[in-house]
Parts: sequence; structure tokens; C-alpha cells
Amino acid sequence: MPVSTPPKALAFDVFGTVVDWRRSIAREVAPFLASIGRTDISPERFADGWRERYVPATDSVRSGRRPFVVLDVLHREMLEDLLQHHGVNPAGLGDQLLDELTRAWHRLDPWPDAVEGLIRLKRQFPLVTLSNGNIALMLALARRSGLPWDAILGAEFSRTYKPDPGAYLGTVEALGLEPSQVCLVAAHHGDLVGARACGLQTAFVARPMEYGGRRAPDADLVQDWEHSARDLLDLADQLGC
Repeated sequence: MPVSTPPKALAFDVFGTVVDWRRSIAREVAPFLASIGRTDISPERFADGWRERYVPATDSVRSGRRPFVVLDVLHREMLEDLLQHHGVNPAGLGDQLLDELTRAWHRLDPWPDAVEGLIRLKRQFPLVTLSNGNIALMLALARRSGLPWDAILGAEFSRTYKPDPGAYLGTVEALGLEPSQVCLVAAHHGDLVGARACGLQTAFVARPMEYGGRRAPDADLVQDWEHSARDLLDLADQLGC
């Protein structure tokens, strides 16, 4: 869907779009699983199980069933539930170990094109996060890999989780722009559906290995987005950066 007016800012989903959560989490949990003698659980399977708890956890906040808490808190709760699912008592592991394992989400690797693509895009556009990740988590990822954000916005700033409209519109308001002047860049059609419903422009970035080559759970939600790119370098080409 071509647009006549280019955006004035780009807002980015981060998990899966900018960073490769699955391989990074698998790398982080592998020594942990070995240390507790659970080599029967593949690190990739463990990473998938952790991520599968993400939507129900954030929905518990979006629905109002519980007050807003940051994603670090939800990740810790999801980890404990996952361990119990695998027959491991988290209480026997100690808070220090569980806290350190939860911070694996602070050490995710960017996709190979991500940093260069963001640097190119930043030549022309302000870049902000529009992620469900909390500020401390986003800052850790940025510092670790050199992600050149101009501002960290999204769920913690807006006090709600995507795809609640408040997450998108709160970020837009912080930028002092109209929704149509902001473009969400994401690898997830469901996220882009939420952004479009709020009046934002949309840019899809393909990440076929986000789920290890498996079909994405929101693949059926695809629409004719304003931009569709192979990666962030391709998006930079399309936007003239």
C-alpha cells in the first residue's frame, strides 16, 4: 500500500524484529539446563516454552486482571511456570540464579542486519522503541549491541502492553506527532494490525528464522502494509536512507 507522505519517525518492535530472542535465549539457558541435569530438554524447546507464555502474561495486564508490572517481572513469573511445567521446583534454585536467568532477555543478540540498518535509517528518521520490553531491558540491549535509539518508549512509558491502543498512541503522543506521521516497524503482522487500527503507518520486516523456521503464529494476519522488507537494510533502501 503506497503512501504519499513519508513518516516523521520510526517506532520499532524489538523482540524478533531487531533482536533474535530464540537463539539468544537458547544460548543462555543451555549451561543452566546442563547444570541441573536436564539435558533431556533442548535449549531451543525451553526458549520456545518461555516465549509461548508471553501473550497470556501480557494479556493479564492488558485486560485489567492485574496492575501494570514491567516485563522483567512477567519474564520471571513465566520462567518459574515453565520450570514447574518441566518438573523443576524453582524454589530450590534460589532467587539469585533465577534473577540472573531472567536477565537473559537483557542479553539478546541483534539480527546481523539490525545495527547497520538502524544506523542508516537514523540518518533520516528519529528512531524509538515501541516494545513491550521495559526501559531497563531495552537500555541493556541497546548498550550491549549499539542499538542507536533516540528514545525508549513503549509499554512501560504508556503503562500498557501492545496491542492495547494506549501503547501505540502513548508513544505517538510522546513524540508530539499525529499517528499517521509515525511508522511502526515490526516482524509481526498482529502488531502491525494493532498499529494500523490506531492510524500509524506500517512496515513489515521478514524474520523467517524467528521461530526456527516454523510458520509464525500470526502469519494469517498479513495485510498490504505500506512497506514490506527483507530486512532493515532493505527497508533503509526503500526509505531512501
